[in-house]
Amino acid sequence: MFQHLIGFIYLFAVPQLLSLTGAQDECPLQLNPQRVVVRYAGSVEVNCNTSVLPHNGMGWEASEGAVPKIINQSLITWRVSNLTEWDIKPVCYINLNKGAQCQVKLPVTIYKTPDSVSISTVNHRGPMIEGQQYELQCDVHDVAPVEYLTVKWYKGQTLLHQTTFSDTVETPVNKTVTLLIRPDRDDIGAQYRCEAELDLGAEGPQPSPKYSSEPLNVKVYYKPRHSRSTETIIKDEKGVLNCTVKANPAPVYTWSSGHLNLNISSSVIKVSELSPGNYTCTATNILGSDSKVFILKSTGIRPTFWTVLTVFQLSVALISVI
Repeated sequence: MFQHLIGFIYLFAVPQLLSLTGAQDECPLQLNPQRVVVRYAGSVEVNCNTSVLPHNGMGWEASEGAVPKIINQSLITWRVSNLTEWDIKPVCYINLNKGAQCQVKLPVTIYKTPDSVSISTVNHRGPMIEGQQYELQCDVHDVAPVEYLTVKWYKGQTLLHQTTFSDTVETPVNKTVTLLIRPDRDDIGAQYRCEAELDLGAEGPQPSPKYSSEPLNVKVYYKPRHSRSTETIIKDEKGVLNCTVKANPAPVYTWSSGHLNLNISSSVIKVSELSPGNYTCTATNILGSDSKVFILKSTGIRPTFWTVLTVFQLSVALISVI
């Protein structure tokens, strides 16, 4: 009696268990394609076929585009012309002999490109100061799914940093990413931008959709800085003392010689107007100042006693020969 009961359970319970646990690699169903990536509100079409005939029916279960069970056909197609169900999970199933059922789930990724991508500075307006730290912010609005999103930062064409996300939410979200920068004088006029890329894999659109912010033009203030602190100049008719230096805002120039302040505001002075000596130029803007000393030397050479004696002896020798 007990053995008959075990046999009854095996004959009727095991087929039902197969309907719940049928593995895809053992189920005689083939999906084409095996994964779909579709834009929100786009159309999709997937075939499900089998080599098992006859069977007791196959169909598609889905919240959109479900296909009722058909008997003894080898192919059935799931179609949706306007897919708007974010978490849809279609399943193709087949009823085999003795009540067993197996099924294959279709992975569906519905994506939406961002409505906008924008860049801004955080808690700051106006020019940036060389050497100080600033925070840039990138806002990506209404994008899905975020797990496939990468936000990239660029300065010009140079990639600075990128951020990916582990969120598994399927519906559109907003994402904010920040970047710390420390600009220097070489960054004046540099353009920063951020870019949102949806990399949806081989089944997704190729190339991957990319959306970039408008560029953020960086204005950098920096103080004057001479490349050398001193320079020696030999006086001639065309020589100049050139104190010109890069700075932002543009610097003003003052000159002095010893303890005497010169009434000169130009960055360049002709040496023909000066006497030999030391001249100090100071370039100044709102961030600081930097000085440079010019050592102006005369071109005149004063003859020594031995030079005069040598010239005299040569002159006497020439006269004797004549």
